[in-house]
Amino acid sequence: MPKLNRRTFLASAAAAGAVRTLPLTLSRAPSRRVLTLVYDKSLGMMRAVDRIVR
Repeated sequence: MPKLNRRTFLASAAAAGAVRTLPLTLSRAPSRRVLTLVYDKSLGMMRAVDRIVR
């Protein structure tokens, strides 16, 4: 597993936020994206978890 630091964590959180703003294709059914922050003990820091809810 790659070692995460604060800079890479913020970059991945920004990328997850950017994915939410991209337009959806018309062929996909409408869904919601839920972004949750959880504490990861192995990393020792907060981690973003992105779920798709239909």
